[in-house]
This record gives sequence, C-alpha cells and structure tokens, in this order.
Amino acid sequence: MASTTSRPDRVAKLPPRERVLDAAEELFQSEGIRRVGVQAIAEKAETTKMAIYRHFETKDALVAEWLRILAADYQAAFDRVEADHPGRPREQILGLARFIAEGLPTISHRGCPFINSLAELPDRSHPARQVIEKHKAEQTRRLVGMCAEAGLPDAEQAAAEITFVLEGAQVSTQNGSIDQVPDRLMRIVEGILDRRRPAPDAPVT
Repeated sequence: MASTTSRPDRVAKLPPRERVLDAAEELFQSEGIRRVGVQAIAEKAETTKMAIYRHFETKDALVAEWLRILAADYQAAFDRVEADHPGRPREQILGLARFIAEGLPTISHRGCPFINSLAELPDRSHPARQVIEKHKAEQTRRLVGMCAEAGLPDAEQAAAEITFVLEGAQVSTQNGSIDQVPDRLMRIVEGILDRRRPAPDAPVT
C-alpha cells in the first residue's frame, strides 16, 4: 500500500474498503492493534464506523485481513525470486534474504508487523493469529523446498537456521542491538549455504 503520493491525495482515490484497510495499516503499525479502536480507523479513513462494519464484521476480521495482505506480499517475494532465478535455488534463497535486508530500515522504525501482532494476540484461536501461523508455515514449507533443491544435506535444519537469522535480524534491527544488520544478514545466510553445501566429491545418497 506504500506510495510516494501524499497520503490524502492517494487515499482519496481508493475505494471505501481499501481506504479502511489503508487507515488500519497505518494505525496498527504505528500504535498497535489493541490501542486502536474502530472509531479512530473511521476518522483516519474519513468514513464512519457503520461503513467499516459493512465491509468487516468485526475489528478482529479487519486485523486478520490486514495481516493476510501483508502475508501475501511476503509470499509474492518467494514468487519473484523463483521467477528471477529459475532452477537456481541458492540465488533464490539469497534473494529472499535480500528482500528482508532491504526492508530492515522500515522495520527499524515500526518493527515487524507479524512479531508485533503476535505479542498482542496471545489467544491462538484469534483469527489474525491464525493468519500469521498459516503464513509462517507456508513460508517454512517453501524455504525447505528451496534448501532441498539446492542439495543441502538436511533441508529442514538449513531452513530453520536461515529462518532464525531472518527473523532475528528483524528483531535486532527493531531494538537497535546490532549494527550493520543488512550486511551481516547477507553474510550469515551465505555462510549457512556454503557450510552446508556438499563437497564436489561427496557421494550422492
């Protein structure tokens, strides 16, 4: 939903449902889910609470849809690296790491929306939390597949290590505990791939 156009000009051109989602995204990111009420979203979207409830039955449904859109953006990153590097799983994995690295400046200001949302949604039956868990499971499945295609001996372990690094980089950027995070992130992921790459003369099993 990001754009270089000024927000008032951009939002004025959006259909009502998208205008609500745009307002919710900005408020949830900057203030958190629980602190933001439907009335505040309505005012930001220049609409009414009644209009919001015509599109979203509950605030929880609105939160879930916002996170579903974010998850789709991340899944699209997988699609892009696969299209950009067909048959080259190592480059695909590095492309994903680069996607995260390039997004870290935004995270430094607002934090990872998934991590922030999980902290506010302790109930695992909450529809928005279920969206996050489904997204993370799909992300893991696709990364394991890339690691397997790259010929890494233990694809699940390699994917776990890479996931720890990608998510840890986001947390470290948010809390400011580590400097030069994008560069360090790329070097660590490259190191994981190199360390786990079979030797040229290793027997095929």
